[in-house]
Amino acid sequence: MATSTLSAELVSKLEAAQTASRALATLSTAQKNKALAAIADAIDANHRAILDANARDIEAGVASGMADGLLDRLRFTPERLTSLAHAVRDVISLPDPVGVVVRGNDMPNGIHLSQVRVPFGVVGAIYEARPNVTVDIAALCIKSGNASVLRGGSAAENTNTVTVSLMQDALVAAGLPAQAIQSIDDLGREGATQLMAARGYVDVLIPRGSANLINAVVLESKVPVIETGAGVVHLVIDESADIAQAVDIAHNSKVQRPSVCNSLETLIVLESIAESALPPILSRLVDAGVTLKGDARTREIFPSVGVVTDEDYATEHMSLEMSVKVVDDLDEAIEHIRRFSTKHTESILTNNVAHADKFLAEVDAAVVMVNASTRFTDGGEFGFGAEVGISTQKLHARGPMGLPELTSTKWLVRGSGQIRH
Repeated sequence: MATSTLSAELVSKLEAAQTASRALATLSTAQKNKALAAIADAIDANHRAILDANARDIEAGVASGMADGLLDRLRFTPERLTSLAHAVRDVISLPDPVGVVVRGNDMPNGIHLSQVRVPFGVVGAIYEARPNVTVDIAALCIKSGNASVLRGGSAAENTNTVTVSLMQDALVAAGLPAQAIQSIDDLGREGATQLMAARGYVDVLIPRGSANLINAVVLESKVPVIETGAGVVHLVIDESADIAQAVDIAHNSKVQRPSVCNSLETLIVLESIAESALPPILSRLVDAGVTLKGDARTREIFPSVGVVTDEDYATEHMSLEMSVKVVDDLDEAIEHIRRFSTKHTESILTNNVAHADKFLAEVDAAVVMVNASTRFTDGGEFGFGAEVGISTQKLHARGPMGLPELTSTKWLVRGSGQIRH
């Protein structure tokens, strides 16, 4: 195995992760759940230590001019820590995917075949300014029998150092190897670069963060990558939509938490309902502090809207900024989505069954919705407990990634002396 591009320190961590992964792969569900319960209890019992570390990261982020959206993702509060511990306990309640038989059959010669779910082994993750991801991915990896090697970035380094240490102590208390969860933040950016080159040590790599980060990992990694994606998310409103409902859904999709990838970025309204729908929808958004940019037809109806550009339509703002477009018909709306979508989440508000079916069939995205807020694209909301990320690729995993997406399969063949003729 070539190690010339990997530092001795990283190789040591990765070899320890491989050893830990072999131990995890044979654990019972009860043993894994015991470790997860210990992790959740450790988070609950150590709010002060986590919040103090997080405060140092927030202070450094503010001093460096970090954008408000990233600061929001970076920030822990007592409520968010409580929710994080709850998410870990939710993972305990989920079915263990390891050993589940996907399919099987008996061959005419008596050989029995079964395809079963097995852990990947070592899962690497590279992400930015999201300390909750440290716990989410680690917990899902434990339940799915994988060791995790985490690069959480310098922005959250203080927070991640504390949470990783707490989780490692919890693993040891539950009889599991501490090296099942490891951080390489201390290796800096070079550690992330080397992690992408660690083919043979890392079985799969998952990037989460900005489009630039994700693209860099996809293009440069020698390790197989499950691509998560940025969210240029659209909401379409047709002439049959309930306007009061549209006001609430548009507001929720954009305002509830604008810094996340399932937040609405472009509102598309059909011409036939634009004059009646746009004023109440956009007024509610403006009252919530949203900065709006729109096309000429939008500005005729709601003059305070700024001028939109193609760059705006293609941007994931992660803030209280949003684009608006008025279109002639549903076909034009779908064409706009095809041009600018990142294939994350797309939603339509309609009471026209034909429009709903057309949208569901023709729009290409990981999640396609009818009459629902885009904020529901989330592993927790889908019932997966925590999530690894939201995959926008088409291989192996697509959409919110939970426990099954952290497994591969292998074929078990049971014979009784058969030979092939």
